[in-house]
This record gives sequence, C-alpha cells and structure tokens, in this order.
Amino acid sequence: MNVDIVIIGAGAAGMMCAAQAGTKGRRILLIDHADKPGEKIRISGGGRCNFTNQFCTPKNFLSNNPHFCKSALSRYSPQDFIDLVNRYNIAWHEKSKGQLFCDGKSQQIVDMLVNEAEKAGVQIWLGTDVLDIHCPQNSPKNRVDTCIESGSENHMAEGNARSGFIVTTSRQSINCEKLVIACGGPSIPKMGATNFGYKIAAQFGLNIIEPVPALVPLTFTDKLKEPLKSLAGVSLDCKVSHEAVDFEEALLFTHRGLSGPAVLQISSYWSAGDMITLDLAPRTPMFERLKTARELSPRQSPQSFLSNYLPARLAQMIAAGQKFDRLADMSDKALCNLALMINSWMVKPAGSEGFRTAEVTKGGVDTQALSSKTMEAKAAPGLYFIGEVVDVTGHLGGHNFQWAWASGVACAQDL
Repeated sequence: MNVDIVIIGAGAAGMMCAAQAGTKGRRILLIDHADKPGEKIRISGGGRCNFTNQFCTPKNFLSNNPHFCKSALSRYSPQDFIDLVNRYNIAWHEKSKGQLFCDGKSQQIVDMLVNEAEKAGVQIWLGTDVLDIHCPQNSPKNRVDTCIESGSENHMAEGNARSGFIVTTSRQSINCEKLVIACGGPSIPKMGATNFGYKIAAQFGLNIIEPVPALVPLTFTDKLKEPLKSLAGVSLDCKVSHEAVDFEEALLFTHRGLSGPAVLQISSYWSAGDMITLDLAPRTPMFERLKTARELSPRQSPQSFLSNYLPARLAQMIAAGQKFDRLADMSDKALCNLALMINSWMVKPAGSEGFRTAEVTKGGVDTQALSSKTMEAKAAPGLYFIGEVVDVTGHLGGHNFQWAWASGVACAQDL
C-alpha cells in the first residue's frame, strides 16, 4: 500500500496534524494501536477536556531547550483552536486562570478532530499495531520528489516503494514518503501509553532526554504517612514551592501523600530527594497574626486560632503538636515555630506515584535533534516527532493540549 504520509498515534497531536495535512491533498494514513481515537482527550479535565489555555506562552513549558516551543506556539494560538471549537458549536467556559473546558463531555473534541480528519480524506486505522519501521538505504530522498513531478502514477508507486519509509503493521505494510511519530509518552499506561516513540527515535539515532513522570501526585515517606493519614481528603488553597519556582493553587492530602493542582505543577520541577515548601495560608503573615491574637485573646487555644485559617482536621493535627493550651502561654519563639508550620512547612516526599497516574511525561525526544519550525528530525529527513513524545512539557491547565495542537499544525505545514 502506498501513501504520502503515515502518522502513528491518533491522539491530540496526531489527529490535528492529519486533519491539517489532509487539506493539502496529501494521501494520509493515521494509525493507532488503540480501538478508539483520542482516549487521553476523552478522560482529560474530569471528562470535560481542558482543551487549551487563553494565556498560554512559552513560559508555561519545560524543556532542555526552552526556546524550542516558541516557533510552533506563535503560529497556532489558543484563539485558533477556540475558533475551531466554535465552528462546531461546542459550548465551553473558562474555569480559572485561562483554563478552557467543554460545558459538555470531552468526547465532543475527539469527534471534532475525527470529523476534521475524515473531511480532509484521512484514512484511519485503529486497533492496528506497528510491528516494524524500515527506511530503505538504496534510494535517495529526492526519488519521491522526482516521481511526483513526473505526474506518473506508476512512477509514483515505484518511487514510494523504493524510498521514504516502509511501515509494517498487523494489517499490512505501507510505503510512505514521510512518517510522523505522534504516539506520546508512557504516562497513564492503562490507556495504552508506551515508550514506542522513543524506540523509533533511538532507531534513527536521535537522543532521548530521560522520560520522567510529570504533573503527578507526590507520596509521603513512611515517617510522614502515619501521622498525616487522618488528613486524607482535606483540601485547601496553598502555595507550593521548590527552589525558585512556586504555584498557588489547590492542594489535596491523600492517603499516599499530596495531590491537587499545586502539587501536580511543582512535581514537574521536583526531583527525588528534594524538599518542597508548603505555605498553607498564602499572603497571611501568621507570626504577626499569632502575636496579635495572643494580645487580644490570650485564652484562645492554638487549635481555635488555626481553625480560622485552615480546615478543621488540619488545624487539629498541627495544634496537637503544640505543648501549650493557650496562646498566652506561648513565647515569641513558640509562636514563630507554629507560624513556620503554616507559612513554611518543609516536606521531603518519598517519591511520586509514577507514570501510573502522571498526566504527562517530562523528557522525550531531544529537541536539539529536531527543527523547531517543522518538527522534522535533522538527521532523518522525512521523519517528524510531535506532541508529548518530544521534550516539551507544559504546565497544568490546557498548555499540553495547546502544544499538541501547535506542534501538529507546524508539522502539517511541512508535509
């Protein structure tokens, strides 16, 4: 079977790339081993799909090369995707901080992308495993270009058969001029995620930045887990910091450790063995408030005071560690130590919950090996990598989807 382009991965980036490239009249085959397209889209945002962020900029991304994402993001903006969503009359709303969600189910976004691809004539093979990818060594890349210019169908077939890539699948083998890898990273393996994209990159000599779980809950050490197990289910607004980076969002105590948006955000910056700092009452100078309370309400207990600022169970747990029953009995040093527990609680996580629950993968195909304009591998003409498989990782809040849309479009423009 001969086509112009094979795209492996019917997720956000792959479907966007296929739909955009198909409008140029290219013969495109989109392949995925899953039985349904866009499964990560479907489960995202609690089933409502946080499909982009109005305030998305390159500053919302991590990469060994922080400049790499700039070109693609500048050429396909959040408003461009919003316009597409609006054309399909999909109702949406802003939740907070520019995060846009569907009013209805996220399946609407999947259906929209599938429809866009099918309108563009894209052929979609689901439930299809890729068994092998081979690049014939005996034909120059320009063989395909020569055949296209000749206008001969026979020459076209012959050219495709002898150049580009041969993709062997569980259905049949395909000859293609260009190959796009859009199969993501290993996060959420229960959805069928694998490291297949990294294997293909390594096969063609591309470097891989070590993949690690990102946007993932952090776990407590055994020493912390027992005394804090009573806090499971407690949530509050919190500022979580690691070195010079901090995020002020919701924090959730779990029976394993810490989760919630603030913790998921900081997890992308955290490494094993590092400390993180929790400010449980952001913008509230607790030491000054405690001194004032001691003066005005000396008989007040620490727990009673803390319950004004913290959830009841958390206030009770922190107060239980105090030796004093009344604020009047506490010295400035004792008040300062209590304030530090609120404004600067240092925690050393044991680890993370790993790829099992990580929303995305940090690391991946080294951007130094790719063109930032086209996503093409510099050392393997005709081979492209887009989306999560690339070493570009966004913050929580729709940024990773925006990277998928933008990198898919950037690639499509070169196909």
